[in-house]
Amino acid sequence: MEYVVDRLKELMAIPSPTGFTRAAAEYVKSELEALGFKPELTNKGGVLVSLGGEGDPLVLSAHLDTLGAMVAEIKGNGRLRLLPVGGLMPQNAEVENCVIHTRMSDKKYSGTFQMNDPSVHVNREYAAQERKFSNMEVVIDEKVFTKEDTQKLGISVGDFVSFDPRTTITDSGFIKSRFLDDKLSVAILLGFAKCVADGSARLSRKVYIYITVFEEVGHGCSGAIPEDAAEIISVDMGCVGEGLECNELKVSICAKDSHGPYNYDVTTKLIRCAEEKKLSYAVDLYPYYGSDADAALDAGHELRHGLIGAGVYASHGYERSHIDGARNTLELIKAYTA
Repeated sequence: MEYVVDRLKELMAIPSPTGFTRAAAEYVKSELEALGFKPELTNKGGVLVSLGGEGDPLVLSAHLDTLGAMVAEIKGNGRLRLLPVGGLMPQNAEVENCVIHTRMSDKKYSGTFQMNDPSVHVNREYAAQERKFSNMEVVIDEKVFTKEDTQKLGISVGDFVSFDPRTTITDSGFIKSRFLDDKLSVAILLGFAKCVADGSARLSRKVYIYITVFEEVGHGCSGAIPEDAAEIISVDMGCVGEGLECNELKVSICAKDSHGPYNYDVTTKLIRCAEEKKLSYAVDLYPYYGSDADAALDAGHELRHGLIGAGVYASHGYERSHIDGARNTLELIKAYTA
């Protein structure tokens, strides 16, 4: 778990909103190479690797792309209007520090995402104003007061904006950060690869790891599935909320999401593995959720499919999980593939 947490911290430090994932993908590829595997970058920019094993090939997928934003307009006051990349909620990004990544010069500028006219000593309607992207702006940490000032920095419409993840690991084992969805799962799969490499996990079947980079916009696993694949398990965040059994210390096994039920036999085997290993787990239904496994089936791949993940509280906001949830997820993967 120390390896998993260390990889997570390093991944969190690499901005990777959907469409801006090259650096993070290269990091994952280099980590897998350091473990002795031979990963490749897919045409869309994901990372695919075989861990070995024989027969009934299984794909374990997780996604590296996160929520973020793009510059939609340079306003007359030199500030930036944004539009979201993925399901970023403006309410969850208010007063967050962010970075503008210029496309043409590769320069980076810091800023803060604020309401328009956010001073409560000036704007008496501040509390009542609707939090939406048209009412909010990035205040750039440069001496800019006009559209022309900002353009001179090299900032343009279409530049990516990433948000500070604010990653914290508490002494009690809680992991707090933006974008645990789904970098925590990527770190867990790197941990699984390490277990295979050092012999602490054995494979009873052929296993691939596929790290995708377009999950947050719906087509992460729609391509580059290995031709011999028979099954896919999406390792993504487990939902925590009212009416659900999961919490941050558990591994969640999803029986159904917004696309429909997951494969009966796969889900049942996951539950039996969790029971046999005496793992802390929950079986839940996710009413507003779609996974990379769903994307693979939607694209026409004939696969058995399942979904698991460490419990994550406050999804798409400032999220929280726990080392125990990550450990239970890793142990379930090891049991399922043994």
